[in-house]
Amino acid sequence: MTKLTNKTLFVSGASRGIGLAIAKRAAADGANIILAAKTAEPHPKLPGTIYTAAEEIESVGGKAFPVICDIRSEEQVDNAVSSGAEHFGGIDICINNASAIQLTSTLQTDMKRYDLMNQINARGTFLTSKKCLPFLLKAENPHILNLSPPLDMKPHWFSNHVAYTIAKFGMSLCVLGMAEEFKEQGVAVNALWPRTAIATAAVKNVLGGDEMSQISRTPEIMADAAHVILTKNSKEFSGNFCIDDNLLADNGVKDFSKYASVPFDQLAPDFFVPEDIPAPEEAKNS
Repeated sequence: MTKLTNKTLFVSGASRGIGLAIAKRAAADGANIILAAKTAEPHPKLPGTIYTAAEEIESVGGKAFPVICDIRSEEQVDNAVSSGAEHFGGIDICINNASAIQLTSTLQTDMKRYDLMNQINARGTFLTSKKCLPFLLKAENPHILNLSPPLDMKPHWFSNHVAYTIAKFGMSLCVLGMAEEFKEQGVAVNALWPRTAIATAAVKNVLGGDEMSQISRTPEIMADAAHVILTKNSKEFSGNFCIDDNLLADNGVKDFSKYASVPFDQLAPDFFVPEDIPAPEEAKNS
C-alpha cells in the first residue's frame, strides 16, 4: 500500500503542529481524519483550533470530523472514538500525538504538572489506543503510531527532567507491550521520534522562541515519516522505534534540505535520540 485513500485516522492533539501535519499528509491521499483536540476556541499564544484544522484538512483533499476531546477523560475519548467511527464507518489508524511537556528537575516539578504530563502522555496514549482497538481489530492494515522516543535507559535522559521522561517513556512502553500483545491479530504498533527539534508552537513557547524555530526542522518531516510507517504492511512492520530521518533515508529519501532552512550541522538536536543511531549520510549532506 502506498496511499491512505479512504483510510480513517484518529489523531489526538490534531489542531496544530506535528499532529496536524500528519493529518494533512494523510488527507492529501484522500483520507478521513477524526480530529480530537481540546482547542475549540483560539488560544492567546497558540495558533489553530480543531475547526481551522478541519478546514486545512479538507482544503488538501481529505474529510474531517472535528471533535472536542481531552484525552484525560475516558468519557470524552469514548465519545470521540465512537462518534468518529460512526461518522466514517470505522477506524483504521490511531495516532497518539497529544503530549504535555515541562523540563523541570525533581524539586522544581509540582505534582499538578507531574500528573498532567502522565495523564496526557502515558495514560492518554493507553486510553486512546484501548478505545480505538475494537475498531482497529476489524480494519484492514491497522496501525497505532505513538509520537514517542526509543527506550534508551541512559541516566542522562532522566537526570534533568525525570517527570517528563517518565511520561514520554510511558508512551513508548505502550509500543513495546501492545506490539507484542496484538501481533497475532495484525495490529501494528510503532513509535516515531524526531532527530532534531521540530518547529512547532510548543518548541517556540517552551524551548526558545523564534530563534529556536530557525534551527528546527519543519513538522513535514514527521508527517512524511509517519506516512511511510502507516502505508507499510501492519503484519510485517510492528514494534519499531523509528527516528524520522533514518526511516526516510531507508525508504529512498535523499534530499532533506526541504525540511530545514539551515544545514544539518546547525540544527538543534532533540531529546532521547540514542547515541548508537547516527544520522544518515543523506541527512548530513543536505
